[in-house]
Amino acid sequence: MKTVEFFKKKTVLSYEVFPPKRTSPVNTIYDTLSELKELSPDFISVTYGAGGGENNNQTFEIASAIKSYGIESVSHLPCIGLTKEDVSAKLKELKRAGIENILALRGDVPSEGCIQGDFRYASDLIAFIKSQGDFNILAACYPEGHIEAESKLEDIRNLKRKVDAGANHLVTQLFFDNEFFYSFIERCQLADINVPIEAGIMPVINKKQIERMASLCGVTVPKKFVTMMERYENNPIAMRDAGIAYAIDQIVDLTAQGVDGIHLYTMNNPYIARKIHEAIHSLI
Repeated sequence: MKTVEFFKKKTVLSYEVFPPKRTSPVNTIYDTLSELKELSPDFISVTYGAGGGENNNQTFEIASAIKSYGIESVSHLPCIGLTKEDVSAKLKELKRAGIENILALRGDVPSEGCIQGDFRYASDLIAFIKSQGDFNILAACYPEGHIEAESKLEDIRNLKRKVDAGANHLVTQLFFDNEFFYSFIERCQLADINVPIEAGIMPVINKKQIERMASLCGVTVPKKFVTMMERYENNPIAMRDAGIAYAIDQIVDLTAQGVDGIHLYTMNNPYIARKIHEAIHSLI
């Protein structure tokens, strides 16, 4: 089932997982999926590795396994460094696995700054996928603007290119202040971007991890968020519970404002997903 169909019926709730590190047993992800299945998400997306790491061949395998659990899946597909032949081969593999939902991404630019392959931007990949079959294409978006964009206006123009190229469902980068999301939605409306937009929410479980991600992604960390991290950083259980509470507060506000959906970055932690599900399931 194409993920865009879910938005016709309800506020969507979905999760993201990543393949286990090469040093971890592969079955750990299946234990996670078994627990997430009990929460009945609309779909689960699978990244190309923790923290946007190198191409992970387990992505398609895990996305296929999710479908065997009776849950729709989305496979991430970054295009940096790939040729059209590479992508065509991957699309054929996805078709064979019965996966019809793809989150099309550019991916991280190599440290030397040189982009190889046939695809310079995610919009190029989206247009190519659109020409190759009846896939449902998701794309990433950035409430505070992409870190490489010169302005929010340029960022919205780039997002409009993704939608015009064929993306019909957007998922935001994490954010910790809902006002950024609401301002972003207004910019999308002005730009005539009228596809469903899911709000990406990442619960805090580790101060250093969040600080690193905020630095890499250019995400603003509000004062009350900083205060919370400083107060609980030396108490892992308290930090986890405070992070869950903060995420729940964000989600309650977003659903009250009529958000299309919530995409929860689970960090492969089903306990966090379960606690949030218990708190918000009546709102979704």
